[in-house]
Amino acid sequence: MIISEIVGFDEKNPIYQDLEISNGTRQYDFLRSIVQTSLAVQRPFLSSHILKALNFQAITCLHTSAGEYRPCDVIVGLHRPPEPYRVQGLMDDFVNTVNRAWEVSDSVALAAFVLWRLNYIHPFINGNGRTARAAAYFVLCVKASTWLPGTVILPELLRSNRDRYVIALQNADASYTAGALNLTELHALLEELLAQQLASAEINVADAPTADEPQSPDQDADGRQ
Repeated sequence: MIISEIVGFDEKNPIYQDLEISNGTRQYDFLRSIVQTSLAVQRPFLSSHILKALNFQAITCLHTSAGEYRPCDVIVGLHRPPEPYRVQGLMDDFVNTVNRAWEVSDSVALAAFVLWRLNYIHPFINGNGRTARAAAYFVLCVKASTWLPGTVILPELLRSNRDRYVIALQNADASYTAGALNLTELHALLEELLAQQLASAEINVADAPTADEPQSPDQDADGRQ
């Protein structure tokens, strides 16, 4: 069952939105589990399997080709991503670039590159933004050797700051086209939002239940219901 084929490509359809929310919850759970697994087995690197799995969790049953590289051209606003026959090679190069830089790159700088490059290549038929944000957060957490705390994590904060996020991506695209990739604006946005996330964790610690104020059993430690 592919919802977009049943209700049309209307992402505002309530049926579509309900499944999209459910998929988002599953993607969050998968992201957290794959961060923890990567740390447990001491395999701190990005792979095409992780990226495809993150996309599958985001769009399964919403669109065809969930978790697979797109078989067709797409247009994203004013941006025309590379042709589909180039996607596999570009993604192989992308993953190799990230992993070669893993030990020597600043965490936020590497996350900014992951976020921009995945959006630029746009390798999937749908859910590229969700996949890119999740992948960037995977990089941050694994490089920090922990699941970073906060009431609202970076991928959601980026969605809440969509206008600034999109402008930062567009400016990075323009610099790349001009021959000198500049991720300064995107890097600054990630630093700001990550600081906001971590600050919320400190507030939570201050407001945490005392021994005679037990935490609700249906609330996770990170505040998710």
